[in-house]
Amino acid sequence: MLQIPVAELANRIRMGALTGIYHAKSGHPGGSLSVADILAVLYGREMRYDPQRPDWEDRDRFVLSKGHCAPALYAALAECGFFPTEELTTLRHTDSRLQGHPDMRKTPGVDMTTGSLGQGISAACGMAISGKLRKKDYRVYTVIGDGESEEGQVWEAAMFAAHYHLDNLCLFVDSNGLQIDGAVTEVMNPTPHDEKFRAFGWHVIRINAHDCAQIMTALDEARATKGMPTAIIAASVKGKGVSFMENNVGWHGKAPNDTQYQSAMAELQARSEGGYRHG
Repeated sequence: MLQIPVAELANRIRMGALTGIYHAKSGHPGGSLSVADILAVLYGREMRYDPQRPDWEDRDRFVLSKGHCAPALYAALAECGFFPTEELTTLRHTDSRLQGHPDMRKTPGVDMTTGSLGQGISAACGMAISGKLRKKDYRVYTVIGDGESEEGQVWEAAMFAAHYHLDNLCLFVDSNGLQIDGAVTEVMNPTPHDEKFRAFGWHVIRINAHDCAQIMTALDEARATKGMPTAIIAASVKGKGVSFMENNVGWHGKAPNDTQYQSAMAELQARSEGGYRHG
């Protein structure tokens, strides 16, 4: 468990994600910023892991199914000590360990290669049922996007998880309401997520994705729920933390220029308790 407040960790994750995207001159800031608080609670308080042993058999597993938001995951892993924070500036560079989507073969701490949307939850189901079969007590966490939930494979996996009573599986829906083509409800409306997951046999919790106390309480409830998987529907803001990016679909997949990066970092830096180490 990291010895810093989770809100501070979330802020550092946002700054680290933007730093990587800025130096790459490409990437996905909107969804990376919306998921930062969830990652901060998972890596800062909830999950069991060892940065010195990334493949430790008894660690908790995390699958970022919305793999294009890898900059936030990399920032979280760096803050946890899996690799130096300075390495975030190599995002998407040739020969970097930090590519545009997570690669479990290259990046310490990445439990599953993801990027083709809809598939990560199936991998998480495999990890969870493997733990059950081997009598392991690790838990599996995964995050999907609300736009990603338009993929049919998500619902096949949801049916599988409920059928096999995977109560060691906890899924977050990062529900920021926007995807690359616009509003999720206008592109291909997948809502209401709570009613759908409940109909598939899941325990369902609704929270504010930017309230760390709510996230922690929901995870406690998920851990106490037996006989079924848990879906946490997390209402979020795309671009959260940077005023000119918030709820702006144009920031789904583009990098800030020099002026925008400096403005965004200054805004986040003003909230940071411990300063920031990257250029």
